Amino acid sequence: MRLHIERAGHGAPLVFIHGMGASAATWERCMMLLAASYEVIAIDLLGHGRSPVPDDADEYSRDAALTDLDELLASIPPEQPSAVLVGHSLGGYLALAHAATRPGVVRGIVVLNTGPGYRDPVKREEWNARSRRNAHRFGVPVQAAELNLQIDSVVMDRLAEIDTPTLVLAGDQDRAEYTSAGQYMERKMLHAHLVVIAGGEHSMHENSHAPEVAEQIDLFVQTLGSITTTTTTATATLTD
Repeated sequence: MRLHIERAGHGAPLVFIHGMGASAATWERCMMLLAASYEVIAIDLLGHGRSPVPDDADEYSRDAALTDLDELLASIPPEQPSAVLVGHSLGGYLALAHAATRPGVVRGIVVLNTGPGYRDPVKREEWNARSRRNAHRFGVPVQAAELNLQIDSVVMDRLAEIDTPTLVLAGDQDRAEYTSAGQYMERKMLHAHLVVIAGGEHSMHENSHAPEVAEQIDLFVQTLGSITTTTTTATATLTD
């Protein structure tokens, strides 16, 4: 793989995806708390951390990032359970986009302080202009800001079709739009559940709220067997 990867622990795999301008290191505390029960894998997205920094802006597309995730997931031995994607901010959007465009590949997704993007082209362009304008604030090369762009509304358009079990975490001290986005996803998605963490800020998984975030991830993963069983039974009943 071209991306830098951090691995620890043993068991069912959890794949951590950081936000814009961050790195795999932001997940260190959560990974330490979960490594006793799971194999924890964190990536540095292209242009971040210890991953390569190509000059070509086209290398930093959403679809290229999803292909990188595909390569990582393909490296997990087939005898292991399917992975759970855990993403913060941009990483959360990538997890949603993966579930929207590759149904059934992962067992579940956990998203922190993120949203499903914009259906309105005007709002997408406003977001994209801000992302390009603020590239220097993220501490990444300007071309790496392309990862943050909203190129279409595929996640919004397919949100109601995503049957991948999803845990949505939002901090009540972050911008209210993330809690609102979580409420929207809980209403629209087939198997989404919102948990608002009191006192949690945008990067709550890095600070004193890491134990709460790790606990919610652990509780969610433990429920995945029952969610899958319920879904399978309902499908069988409809087929009969």
